[in-house]
Amino acid sequence: MNTWTLPHNFEFKGRKVKYGISGEGEPLVLVHGTPWSSFNLRHLIHDLSRDYTVYYFDLLGYGESDKSDADVSLGIQNKLLDALIDHWKLEESFIVGHDFGGTTVLRNHILDKRRYKKIVVIDPVALSPWGSPFFKHIEQHESAFAGVPDYIHAAIVEAYIKTAAHQALDQETIDGILTPWISEGGKSAFYRQIAQADSRFTDEFQHKFADVSAPTLILWGEEDTWIPCEQAHVLQSKIEGSKLVTVPNAGHLVIEENPTVLVTEIRRFFKA
Repeated sequence: MNTWTLPHNFEFKGRKVKYGISGEGEPLVLVHGTPWSSFNLRHLIHDLSRDYTVYYFDLLGYGESDKSDADVSLGIQNKLLDALIDHWKLEESFIVGHDFGGTTVLRNHILDKRRYKKIVVIDPVALSPWGSPFFKHIEQHESAFAGVPDYIHAAIVEAYIKTAAHQALDQETIDGILTPWISEGGKSAFYRQIAQADSRFTDEFQHKFADVSAPTLILWGEEDTWIPCEQAHVLQSKIEGSKLVTVPNAGHLVIEENPTVLVTEIRRFFKA
C-alpha cells in the first residue's frame, strides 16, 4: 500500500502544490519527471537528506498537486520551480532533476536565469525533437483516452511505466506510481500532461546551452529506451565542462533501478 504523502501546501496562481522538506545541511532541490511524482524520488530523498536539507514537491498536474483542467506543460513548471525557490528563501542551492524535471531545471536556469551551486540532470528531456508515437496519439485523441473505463486506464498506465525500466519493477513501486493516476481526477490528468507535452519547450533553449553557468553532472541509464544513451553524449558536448556518468543495467527509470549509484555520484560531484 502506498502511504507516500507530502505535508506542506504552496499556492501557485491559485493552484495547490504539495511539497516536503527533509534533513539538515546545505539546500538541495529535487525535481521529478513524467509520469512520475516525488514518490519516485523517495530513495534519493532518504539518502541525500543525511547530508543536505532536501526540498521536493509534486509538479502541477502530478502526484498530490493540483490536477484541474489547466496548464501542466513544461512551460509552467519552471515558473513553479522559480516561485517555490523564492518561497523557500533559497539563495543558491544544489539541484537535481530527472526526465521532465531535468528539463524544468534547465529551463529555469537558462531561461529564468536562476543561479544554482551545481546542477545534476538524470536522463533529462533536453534535446529536440522528442515525443513518442504514444504521446502523439494521445495528443490527437486525449478525450477518447480520458473516457476509457478505469480498469483499462490502469492497465494502460501500468504497461506504459514498465517500458521505462530495464529491470522488473516490484509491485509496491508500480502501485506507488499508479496511485496518483487512478485517484480522483487522475485519469484525465494523466492524458492531459501527455497531450500538453511539446518539443517547443526544449526548442526554446536548444541554442542557449552556453548559458549554463553552474557545474553540471549528467547521469544516464545505459539501457534507456525512452531517451537513448547516445543523447547523453550529445548533451555533454553541448554543456561546456559538464561531466557524464552512465549507469549500467538501468533504463530511463534509473532513480528506481539503481538509486545507490546515483546517490554516490551526486555526493561525489557536490563535494568535489
